[in-house]
Amino acid sequence: MAESDPIVGIIMGSQSDWATMKHTTLTLEKLGIAYEAKIISAHRTPDRLSKYAESAKDRGLQVLIAGAGMAAALPGAAAALTPLPVLGVPMDGKVMGGLDALLAMAQMPGGIPVGTLAVGKAGAVNAAVLAASIIALSNEDVAASLDKFRADQTAGVAEEPED
Repeated sequence: MAESDPIVGIIMGSQSDWATMKHTTLTLEKLGIAYEAKIISAHRTPDRLSKYAESAKDRGLQVLIAGAGMAAALPGAAAALTPLPVLGVPMDGKVMGGLDALLAMAQMPGGIPVGTLAVGKAGAVNAAVLAASIIALSNEDVAASLDKFRADQTAGVAEEPED
């Protein structure tokens, strides 16, 4: 979404994470929230991570969403470098089905929080909705968009099962 300056930064450890993190972008687009998406590896591109996270607030970002698998260091490393809220999306993995990433994100030391979401697509979607909820506290347009999103979601649930 390039119409306006991004207020959500989405980072992921590798190209393979895009299949999941794309659901974050699709949800932010439904909500009308401008974002940017970057590939930044905590282990392979640490200088890129430092520059990105340390400049995020000054560049107008309000929330960072970080997707990572395996060691899942990216969200925690980003959280250590920025005062912005960081939401972590654990990638579904081959070894433990993403449980390893979930635990790595959830077990941050006190003072360096990562808001950890569900593994995979559900977490990617919920990260976007949670980011919208955070931003809506001080942005009436996002609040209205979030209210509409939730109302549409509710209206989409049938009362009676169909064949």
